[in-house]
Amino acid sequence: MSIYRNFCKEEFFESGAPKKFELVFDENFNFGYDVVDAFAQQEPDKRALVWCNTENEEHIFSFSDISRMSNQTANVLKNAGIGKGSRVLLILKRHYEYWTSLVALHKLGAVAIPATHMLTVNDLVYRINSAKVDAIICTHQNDVPEKVLSALEIAKLDCKLWCVQKDVDGFSNLTKESECADRTFERVQTDVNDPMMIYFTSGTTGYPKGVIHNFSYPLAHIPTAKYWQRAFDGGLHFTVAETGWAKASWGKIYGQWLVGCAVMVYDFDNFEPKQLVSIINKYGVTSFCAPPTVYRYLVRKGIPEMPNLKHASTAGEMLSPDVFRKFTENTGLSICEGYGQTETTLLMGNLCGQEPVEGSVGTVSPLYNAEIRLKNGKKADVGEIGEIVIVPPENGTQYGVFCGYLDNQQQYDYVWRGGVYHTGDSAYMDENGKFWFCGRFDDIIKTGGFRVGPYEVENVLNEHPAVAECSVVGVADALRGQAIKAVVVLSDSFEPCAELEKEIKDFCNSKLAEYKWIRIVEFVKEMPKTISGKIQKSQLRNSKT
Repeated sequence: MSIYRNFCKEEFFESGAPKKFELVFDENFNFGYDVVDAFAQQEPDKRALVWCNTENEEHIFSFSDISRMSNQTANVLKNAGIGKGSRVLLILKRHYEYWTSLVALHKLGAVAIPATHMLTVNDLVYRINSAKVDAIICTHQNDVPEKVLSALEIAKLDCKLWCVQKDVDGFSNLTKESECADRTFERVQTDVNDPMMIYFTSGTTGYPKGVIHNFSYPLAHIPTAKYWQRAFDGGLHFTVAETGWAKASWGKIYGQWLVGCAVMVYDFDNFEPKQLVSIINKYGVTSFCAPPTVYRYLVRKGIPEMPNLKHASTAGEMLSPDVFRKFTENTGLSICEGYGQTETTLLMGNLCGQEPVEGSVGTVSPLYNAEIRLKNGKKADVGEIGEIVIVPPENGTQYGVFCGYLDNQQQYDYVWRGGVYHTGDSAYMDENGKFWFCGRFDDIIKTGGFRVGPYEVENVLNEHPAVAECSVVGVADALRGQAIKAVVVLSDSFEPCAELEKEIKDFCNSKLAEYKWIRIVEFVKEMPKTISGKIQKSQLRNSKT
């Protein structure tokens, strides 16, 4: 049974490609009650989550398990004062408690704020202060509890603290408390327009922005899972993403569960291609989604047979043609590229019923009306590069697009200028109606599957006494897609040398999360600038080190 049919109307072309998709739901729709609990009542033993880790632990959770465990967690949180509108930071890596905690927060009507364990103390301070969090639920690993306590001391904020799996000083043990809590939970009435989740984006000209999604957001991921990732009822989908990133919402819970597909979770810290493939084969994964970086590693290391795998997809950065071809040669599967943002769900993709085109992000999802427009607002001609914009329906709300930036109405109004949503990304459409992504209009760096805002790295760079002026850009890298390069104008008393390059790298990288590490330092006498004094990052990206 696929519960998603209760919430949408869909039409298909004869080829099987989606023609029309429309969401239909009640104003009190809540994923926790209307999907998780509904499955638990109708198919209690239906597999929902297959979880394992590097220590050979394994748990297979049914929908009735998730329903019960989320009720227990919701009761623990409620008894501590967490309720409708409360903001809760989740730093849970790939621990199975993420799923039970997230569903519990949905049932409470609280606002979940997923975050990666790789954040530094300063990163946490910014998020804690910006969101004014009421509680934090975190892993006991990777010094996260220590960083959380340090961040709270700096932020001068007091909030409820829980850790999972182990007792940690200063934190309650959510895993232990939940096991003893009541297994039933009375429905809390929520409105579909209530805020449900906040994701922090990577900043380009400022600090990361808080992107707010409401309770309709899970339903907008039905096309993500069904049409692009090819998740299906009774299948097992595996998206390689940590829960701190929006990609987890794309591939590790909402659309997959709505179509009745179980989610595969491998809890690991260090990526190892062969181990990843062994997980796929051991558990019979049917669909797989990963950033191009993962496919590059797989191709480089040699791809073993994956007989149960029926579909592969990717998003997040550009996929090189040689990786695409080698993967297809080894597996017989085409990698279906897709495109979207933290602010949206899947906007474009090589969808079901369509022949995937190498290098193209496919066609527009039937949930959206997306166009390529020029700076003057006119629709671009075929082959003409412009900005991807979303044109909302004439008499209705555009579901799947975020409902606001946290405490930044001005920025929200700006991206919705002219009555359309401006993605800030460029593309063109070919004569066959396929879209080709050309890059960002801003300067986000996509490295190893992560998105990094240059501003955050530049702030740390500027702390070094040798740095008079700096700029950070992404440059082509065979394994990471892009590597982070720092371009530096030195202060008068310093001279370029290999020792200083290493010193600057070590200084910055000790203060940055690993995925933000500077890989290259280039010394220049002056920065290329526009007439208005802005640094021209495009020239820096194209310069030779």
